[in-house]
Amino acid sequence: MTDAHEEEVLARIAKGLVYTESEAAFQASRRRTDQIFAYNHTPPSEADRRRSLLVEILGSVGERTVLLPPFHAGFGSNVHIGDDFFGNVNLTFVDDVDIRIGDGVMIAPSVTLTTTGHPVHPSRRADFGRFSEPIVIEDKVWIGSNAVVLPGVRIGHGSVVGAGSVVSRDIPPMTVAVGTPCRVLRAITDEDLTTRAQGGTTRMRPTGSA
Repeated sequence: MTDAHEEEVLARIAKGLVYTESEAAFQASRRRTDQIFAYNHTPPSEADRRRSLLVEILGSVGERTVLLPPFHAGFGSNVHIGDDFFGNVNLTFVDDVDIRIGDGVMIAPSVTLTTTGHPVHPSRRADFGRFSEPIVIEDKVWIGSNAVVLPGVRIGHGSVVGAGSVVSRDIPPMTVAVGTPCRVLRAITDEDLTTRAQGGTTRMRPTGSA
């Protein structure tokens, strides 16, 4: 494939247009599959080794990051994580394009962040035809167990996504959003400062454990 052809394919990907597996094959060198395998098989006692591998795998990674194995990623190199991140087991990144995660984000078990979908008509899925749009998760977001975040979604600062939700559209900052499809349930307010505290009350349980 010529440089001009590669640039044309990358331009189509950037616009969210359909491209095929063969057309995108030149990006294979950016996959970090061996390093991901090694990370998932590194003993918990080897924290420095895990950190070193994570720096090799991800496009960028902040300080005090916890990512419990196993995790899965198509590339790994298209994932960017900020400071004070906690990702529980079985986190899956379908990162054909960028997934950008801010500071202080918590993600519960078995969450999928997928930047890629496929056309509805089967003839357009030949050669694994697909489209990709980036995902952005802003600072201090909490995503509950088994949630799925779909291509092109932005989740706003401080928001909570309920367990089992399918997030197909943007979530505003400082809101609780739940369901399939995921919809805003309510705003997060100062009243929430007292929930789960001594003498406080619990209004709802929107997510699974982180």
